[in-house]
Amino acid sequence: MVAILWLVAGVLALFSVGYLGYSRYLAQFVGLDEDAETPAHKYEDGQEYVPAKKPVLLGHHYSSIAGGAPIVGPITAGLLWGWLPAVLWIAIGNPLMGAVHDFVSLSASLRHEGRSIGYIIGEYIGEDGKNLLLWFAFLTIILVVAVFAFVVGLVFEQYPSAATASILYIMLALLFGVYLYQLDLPFIPGTVVFVTLVFASVFVGMEYPIHLTQQQWIPIILLYSLIASVLPVWTLLQPRDYLSSFLLYAGVGGALVAVVVGTLFATSNAPLVTNIPAFTSFSGNSTLGAFSPLFPMLFVTIACGTISGFHSLVSSGTTAKQLNKETDARLIGYGGMLGEGLLATISLCAVAVVGVTAADATGGIGLALPKFAKGGGIFLSSLGIPVEFGAPFMALVMVSFLLTSTDTALRLGRYLFEEIVGTPETQAQEVASNRYANSLFQCVVAFVLIASGTWTPLWQLFGSANQLLAALALLTATVWLANWDESKQLISTGVPMVLMSAITVCALVYLEYYQNLYQGLILGNTQSAAWSLALQVIIGTVLIVLALSLLRKGIRNVRRAREQGGQPVTDGGTDQ
Repeated sequence: MVAILWLVAGVLALFSVGYLGYSRYLAQFVGLDEDAETPAHKYEDGQEYVPAKKPVLLGHHYSSIAGGAPIVGPITAGLLWGWLPAVLWIAIGNPLMGAVHDFVSLSASLRHEGRSIGYIIGEYIGEDGKNLLLWFAFLTIILVVAVFAFVVGLVFEQYPSAATASILYIMLALLFGVYLYQLDLPFIPGTVVFVTLVFASVFVGMEYPIHLTQQQWIPIILLYSLIASVLPVWTLLQPRDYLSSFLLYAGVGGALVAVVVGTLFATSNAPLVTNIPAFTSFSGNSTLGAFSPLFPMLFVTIACGTISGFHSLVSSGTTAKQLNKETDARLIGYGGMLGEGLLATISLCAVAVVGVTAADATGGIGLALPKFAKGGGIFLSSLGIPVEFGAPFMALVMVSFLLTSTDTALRLGRYLFEEIVGTPETQAQEVASNRYANSLFQCVVAFVLIASGTWTPLWQLFGSANQLLAALALLTATVWLANWDESKQLISTGVPMVLMSAITVCALVYLEYYQNLYQGLILGNTQSAAWSLALQVIIGTVLIVLALSLLRKGIRNVRRAREQGGQPVTDGGTDQ
């Protein structure tokens, strides 16, 4: 057994070095200028382009990127291969790859009027590349909406008090938006009052829980996300994410402090030590009954805790449109991703403290959620907080991450589809670019995916698409830097791009050709329907071909830019 404190201390030490050193270098590298006019000011429209104070935008950004994946992924990886490989991938990969990915995606969008990564790459490799990436990102967004709506419904079913508290803080956020932007009342006093009310909603939820099943919650969650995604950002998105960020900081920060206090003073109601193995085997935990190679599956399983393509859509879709000063990008982009790494670490530590049995290990996502809340409750007991309160509170913290990610993803999907359609010229394009029709379409497709009952394929597709999107976002940043200035080094973005491309393609090959095609369709060693496995193989193949095609275009563009002295080069969308 190893004290949880050592795991947390090691991650914090590496993250501190990354932020104090590497992020400062990257900020100078991309030329952040505090006095430069950001897209939020240049195109301020009260709807999408709205300058936000740094703490408000940090709360929104952090809430949006930190969904359920950094909770489920590390827990699953810890069960499969042990806590050591999981914590190493988080501690090393996050500051060198994930935080870099988020920061350069945000910086690149700032330099391109707050536009998406699809638009940016289209500026350099042509319309074909832009459309391929936009369609890829749009499909990934639908998977995100489906996955997170599924998880929120599961949490609400298991913790009805969290459902009540979540509804209350959404109502408080609407009032806070009016307080700030319509009545123009003082910011700090309002923060104190509304944050206090948000925390009070936890007690109200415990007294008046709302009992519904997961199946009943899912359409409600999707309807909420649809409404939230079409409202102006000042009415709900900004104030809600700012208020909920205090829950998130209290949950993650409180857990970190509790680990220190509980270890040093033995005040928790259970020993804060690891109760799962440091390492099982390269083929995974045998009690799970399936071969799962550490490479490449570890790096796909822990997606959002280390690096996530979804973050590039948040950075270049909503955050870049609200950045008040360019220099805020360092804390929000790089620092925000480190914050998600801390959430992943806490999630891993939570399941390590609680421990699991062989029977538990087959629980999948149903295992991850209660273990996180229960383990978090044990942490908070170190501070004198009863587990009976701490566990529901941590469930609310988790839901806060999930809800913000769900409706932000829907908003991002709308932006992406509007870019795909372009300027409407026909009636069909008018309908497709309509914010209500667009958002409704995404919700319907996400509901169909959830209703199919195929959770495992949905999660695998989400993980693979998400990591592949991260590689393509890093490719976009590398192309932008190469075309910006011939003296710009491309190692910071190029090396992570190559690594993630190789890892993701290997993972897709294993999942689709070995697991689904060979083991499933040919040998019949599966309980999944044949049509479902065949569909996965087709989608996986499309993802691989798409990635390799875009990588080839991007690398060719980088070479041309270097040969022409850093002058912008557009391939024109052809493969000459």
